[in-house]
Parts: sequence; structure tokens; C-alpha cells
Amino acid sequence: MFLKVQLPWNVIIPAECLDAKGLMLQRQIIIRLLEAFSSKKATQELGYFLAVTTLENIGEGKVRQHTGDVLFPVVFSCLTFKLYRGEILNGVVHKVLKHGVFLRCGPVENIYMSCKKMPDYRYVPGENPLFMNEKMSKIEKDVVVRCIVMGTKWIEAEREFQALVSLEGDYLGPVSDEASLH
Repeated sequence: MFLKVQLPWNVIIPAECLDAKGLMLQRQIIIRLLEAFSSKKATQELGYFLAVTTLENIGEGKVRQHTGDVLFPVVFSCLTFKLYRGEILNGVVHKVLKHGVFLRCGPVENIYMSCKKMPDYRYVPGENPLFMNEKMSKIEKDVVVRCIVMGTKWIEAEREFQALVSLEGDYLGPVSDEASLH
């Protein structure tokens, strides 16, 4: 789910931002790195980019011929989030449909659980539709559900993942808030 990876990156500092003080240059490099990092949503291999944790190395700057800007190769560590088949996750229901529910987990917005993958649950229509089983356990909007990932799909155009999940397995289903039971 969470990965710590080390990445190489190129940071370009415009000529007008350069000055003689090394500390200000390092600050500019870090600011530009964070700006570029925050605009990069995800990759198929690494998942969603969450946070830069450490700046490992700043290489020697190379002046670009026509602009005078300086390109600095940097290496940094960061946290990413990626779902894997067979992994157990807790997702929050955000849409209930007749044939299943959509959940969110971290940065992943499109996690689908078909009604066929919710054994013993049946659809209950109404203003606030839900799925309910014979033990009165409910899967409805804003409920946290523990489920298992059956598969993921990378959507290049949106630079995001979609996932299919299931309740078929031990200890899977709506997660109750223990404090509210007492």
C-alpha cells in the first residue's frame, strides 16, 4: 500500500532566481522540486505520489545554452500509495448504486464493489439506498468497509487507478466504531 522510493529528478532554476548564496540556491531547488512533485499525480509503476521525505543529493548544475537557466539533477526519497491484488484495505463508501458501491481509499477515488461480491447483502432502495444483510449490517454512504482488492487498472488519460474489491473472505465487511457500541 505505502511505498518508500528513491527517485531522480531534474530541477530547473531560472537565471533570475540565482544568487551567490548557496543556502538560497538550495532553498530554490527544494521549492521547485516540491512544486514539480505536487503537480505529478501518479505513475503506473509507483502509484500516487504523497510526500517528499528526504532530499538525498543535489548534483552539479548545468547551464542551459539558450535560456541561462540552470538544471540541477536531484535524488530524493518519497512516499507513494499503490493498491495491490490480494491486499486488505478500508474504504469509505461514497456512492451506492443498485448493482454495487463505489468507495474511496486514500487518493484512490474509484474503487468498485459489485453486489455479486457482497455475499448475503441485498439492495434496499430509497432516498438513501443501502445494502443490508440478515444481521442488519449496513453498507451505505460514509460507512467504512474492510475489503480485499481483486484487481487494479491504470487509466493513463486521468493518471489514476481504478480497483475492484470484494467482501469474500474472513473478517471483511462494514467496520463498526467500537466506541459507539458501548
